[in-house]
Amino acid sequence: MATKVLEGQNLILAVPTSSGKTLVAEICMLRNILDGLGKALYLVPLRSLAQEKYEEFKKYENLGITVAMSIGDYDSKGTQLAEADIVILTTERADSIIRHNPDWIHDIGIIVVDEIHLINDSSRGPTLEMVLAKMLQILPNVQVVGLSATISNADEIAGWLNAELVKSSWRPVELKEGVYYDGEIKFADRSTRSIPRKRKDEIADIICDILEEDGQVLVFVSSRKSTIAVCKKIASSIRPYLSKEKLGLLSDIAKRIISGPAIPESTKTLSRLVGMGVAFHHAGLTNQEQGIVEAGFKNDLLKVIVATPTLAAGVNLPARRAIIRDYRRFEQNRGSYPIPVLEYKQMAGRAGRPKYDKYGEAIIFAKSESEQEFLLEHYLYSETESISSKLASQEAVQTHVLSAIATEMTRNRAEIDKLIDGTFFSYQSERWEIDHHVTSALDFLEQGELIEINQEQMYATPLGQRTSRLYIHPYTAIMLRDTLVKAEELTEIGILQLVAHCPDQPLSYVTQSEMEEITAYIETNHDKFLVPVPDSWEDPEGYSRLLAEVKTAYVLQGWISETSESQLTEQYNVGMGDIHRYVRSAEWLLYSAAEIARVVGLSEHIPILQALRSRVKYGIKNELLELANLKGIGRVRARMMYSNGIKGLVDLYSIPLPDLARIPAIGTVIAASIKKQLGLDTITTSEDESTTSNDENTGSLQTLLEDF
Repeated sequence: MATKVLEGQNLILAVPTSSGKTLVAEICMLRNILDGLGKALYLVPLRSLAQEKYEEFKKYENLGITVAMSIGDYDSKGTQLAEADIVILTTERADSIIRHNPDWIHDIGIIVVDEIHLINDSSRGPTLEMVLAKMLQILPNVQVVGLSATISNADEIAGWLNAELVKSSWRPVELKEGVYYDGEIKFADRSTRSIPRKRKDEIADIICDILEEDGQVLVFVSSRKSTIAVCKKIASSIRPYLSKEKLGLLSDIAKRIISGPAIPESTKTLSRLVGMGVAFHHAGLTNQEQGIVEAGFKNDLLKVIVATPTLAAGVNLPARRAIIRDYRRFEQNRGSYPIPVLEYKQMAGRAGRPKYDKYGEAIIFAKSESEQEFLLEHYLYSETESISSKLASQEAVQTHVLSAIATEMTRNRAEIDKLIDGTFFSYQSERWEIDHHVTSALDFLEQGELIEINQEQMYATPLGQRTSRLYIHPYTAIMLRDTLVKAEELTEIGILQLVAHCPDQPLSYVTQSEMEEITAYIETNHDKFLVPVPDSWEDPEGYSRLLAEVKTAYVLQGWISETSESQLTEQYNVGMGDIHRYVRSAEWLLYSAAEIARVVGLSEHIPILQALRSRVKYGIKNELLELANLKGIGRVRARMMYSNGIKGLVDLYSIPLPDLARIPAIGTVIAASIKKQLGLDTITTSEDESTTSNDENTGSLQTLLEDF
């Protein structure tokens, strides 16, 4: 196997976590780079994983190998990546780069796909599948190395990619899987372990049992609320296992977490818990908060992390014991259901720290003897489910067929069929099913005027071209165009609700207690909306989505009204990470709306869309636009200057540098930067001296401004 792989043979590695998958991939990448066969493309599903791999691969810079990463800016060719030997991309970023067809893409000699089993994921899977199909068409001789957890039909993925399959259950650290019930763990090998009952909560006992051995623990629960609740339950039990030195370091980390302005209550809670050696982790945290928690755990300061299952598919955080407290998940339209075996195995695979542990334990909780036996049979003794293509959805096929036509990768039906033939969907499905989805997609794109079909030749219209490069869904482009064409007047809430109506925009969950208020708002303000309001009786699903759209628009409106993140999180029951995600996506969709207005000749709408985009980007009222657009300013400094009489660029030209530097949160460095951006260079020695004391006074503000 080794000889074939080092000669360019495709490879699928289906082995457990921490079994050396990445090492094999690195050897293959180095062989390609050092032998002059081309650069390496490393694909990951998550931004957090991209960052982790970037830090990990930077070690090769000592060999003269350059590493680059790109995870955003979908309307870009990624020109800065051209000189890198190893390029790390999220799957979506890779797809967007293919749509821009930069020259450097033809220099790729090897593609490594981390977590290739996520082809099974309905949201990310279709993009991963199409990226591979497109790359294999562009680069027919490229080597593909896929890294996967152990799955039952890994042979199908290997067959699809014409790859050698290496499948193994070997781990460098033995994994013992068990089910806990009533003070005892029953392991898969039928051995048992008693857990002394010393505390009020069983979960505290099972955690402290491993802390006695100086281990660390990951606890997986089903919801964000549960992560916080469990942390609060166990925190007092964890503190005794921490030395004075570690408590001191944790205290410093806790202070760092609350170093920003207007701290939300959830962040204060996280800070308090971190000081006691335990933390929660979920998608509502900011990237900075997640990074602090992960670093604290990796450095063995935090003894316990309580997380939602998203952590299992994220960064590498092994622990002595992984506890799966909740094996059921609740979804609004589906109810409560058991998680897949593959997902359980992902969480269980986090148990066992290489170099530190001789074994790892994955423990799932049962509430009765019969449930204990069920869990043993269903999760511990069962193989993981077969994974399948999720490309068989109209939305996914529409998006990727448009992309293929817009980049001129395919110019007729025969070429489209050839591209689709290279997908896992085609490998698993019947021809008639594939033909149905492709035909429906082409009809949709032609009727929406995103493509033209002339004597069987297919071309993307200017709108289709821009839609593909903006990396938005075809429905989004059609809906934005049609709505803007009909709109006589654009209002702030109307535009924000329009953005929230796009399938590309993540939405906030509406609680039962919020429904009455949002419904009342819709009834009195629906005339301001740009998207028709569905009838709650005839279209209950559409109306339910509208509630979420309006709540998301509320959050965005609060953000651009300069409501603090603390107030927004409390008022709307969302995390700071959620706010950042809504803002990032809405900013991009507003940019896309302005671009679509430009393409279809609606120039009268462009100024308000561009202005609102800037307001969303910075979280500001309209009056701060000129100031916030300056580099290094943002919402807090802009508001500070405005409050001190600086209303715009004209005032900045005329104010002396020392006076500008004396404004709170500005200081000499920022003041000089502002003047330089305006084309002025008026710093003198006396001015430097006159503002030194002000910098000393405002130094503590720099930390407060990090998030802005």
